[in-house]
Amino acid sequence: MERKIGIIGAGVSGLLACKYILSKGFHPIVFESQSSIGGVWTKALETTKLQTPKPFNQFSDFAWPSSVTEYFPDKHVVLNYVEAYAKHFHLLNHIKFNTKVAGIEYEGSRDEEIQSWSLWGGTGEPFSSRGKWNLIVEDLNTLSTEIYQVDFVIFCVGRFSGLPNIPEFPPNKGPEAFHGEVIHSMEYAAMDDEKAAEFIEGKRVIVVGFQKSALDIAMECCSANGVENPCTFLHRTAHWHLPDYLPWGFSLAYMYLNRFSELMVHKPGEGFLLGLLATILTPLRWAYSKFVESDIKRKLHLAKHGMVPTHSFLHEISSCLTSTVPEKFYDKVEDGEIKLKKAPSFSFCDNGVMVEDETAPIEAEVVILATGFKGEKKLKDMFVSQTFQNFIVGSPDAATPLYRECIQPRIPQLAVIGYSESIANLYTSEIRCRWLAELLDGTFKRPSIEEMEKDVRKWDEYLKQYSGGYYRRKCIGALHVWYNDQLCKDMGWNPRRKKGLLAEFFEPYGPLDYVPS
Repeated sequence: MERKIGIIGAGVSGLLACKYILSKGFHPIVFESQSSIGGVWTKALETTKLQTPKPFNQFSDFAWPSSVTEYFPDKHVVLNYVEAYAKHFHLLNHIKFNTKVAGIEYEGSRDEEIQSWSLWGGTGEPFSSRGKWNLIVEDLNTLSTEIYQVDFVIFCVGRFSGLPNIPEFPPNKGPEAFHGEVIHSMEYAAMDDEKAAEFIEGKRVIVVGFQKSALDIAMECCSANGVENPCTFLHRTAHWHLPDYLPWGFSLAYMYLNRFSELMVHKPGEGFLLGLLATILTPLRWAYSKFVESDIKRKLHLAKHGMVPTHSFLHEISSCLTSTVPEKFYDKVEDGEIKLKKAPSFSFCDNGVMVEDETAPIEAEVVILATGFKGEKKLKDMFVSQTFQNFIVGSPDAATPLYRECIQPRIPQLAVIGYSESIANLYTSEIRCRWLAELLDGTFKRPSIEEMEKDVRKWDEYLKQYSGGYYRRKCIGALHVWYNDQLCKDMGWNPRRKKGLLAEFFEPYGPLDYVPS
């Protein structure tokens, strides 16, 4: 009997999941709420570009066209590449567009039985003769609802869309107190170019946040308003944003994306010798960070602008917070088109915002909150069962508990792809989808629930050590080779993918290293 696999989302992760599920002879059904593929790229700002170099953001079996010469292609080029991939592997026929999965419900075992299992799904197998998932699917065109029953579910909903994170404010000091307009960056990005320009043109705009979308929106405000109506850039924490990937002319990939760089970091599940080596190499790890930091400070004149972060670059890359600064961003600061303002906290008043410890408001007509998304809540709300909601969220003081960053040990017949972050999410999602396809095909089995949860705790400890307060982002950015090694071993692959010892330790690892031999 052909197994049906429900895939929620047709972004990059959803397309990869569909492709590799098909390769194993399963029947994928992809549900996409929009009318096109591409996920977050379909709603990206006009000025958005790839954040990591093109060689690290490509499909292992579908190269970028030779006509794409930019190292950081813009959103239109990226979308064209993703669409070409979907057409090449005949994925579009498996996608149901304009369909929203409102919830999923497990059928086959009671909550009490599920909580007593010692193996994933009760048997350790990815499928069950008893268990099925019922997907409650809304057709956004006809407004009708249909139930689809599948053997396995793959969440590919990402964490940077759908449910905006709006900061909480004291009573009467939130957006309701402001006489201007307050929107989230998601709403701004959803506007077409003409409407977005009209929305900010000739207005005093405050942008709240300091990640990539905030930087891009500030630049668009500059284009619309110039120095006549400077954009106020309200941020809580400074970050090591990159002017380029060549600190002091040396490739950043050779510093942080190879096996040698990971010898300097304590790893989940490492043995005594690797732990000792990471401790011995602590001074070198510190020197690497200082080397990169000094180049960023020099090129962007961070000290002059009071924007030198208090944390290390290793912390930045371990939290997946690195992004490239838009060209001439700090020139706009110099020219007065952007005003930088540090604000540990702020509140709204009738004519703008009040920053902590200041008496006068920052006046504005528009405030754009580039304050991220509620990824955990989006995952939680997909489940009808309170038990499964509790499982997917996990402990309040731990990140979302996903074994191999793909499956929750206590939720049967379900995987999550594209939630945990890396330096290049396409690259990471692809190897995860290959791992999942092999798991579904019976190539290997998972250990007991207890063993999986023990492994999850080790990774959580690593995240807290190196990502600090950002541990919930579940970033594997500084350990992507070590992480991929675990997946390779599970699948029976040789984790050593390079030719020669020097290449194995010092050359950067990327998607093409995992092309099947």
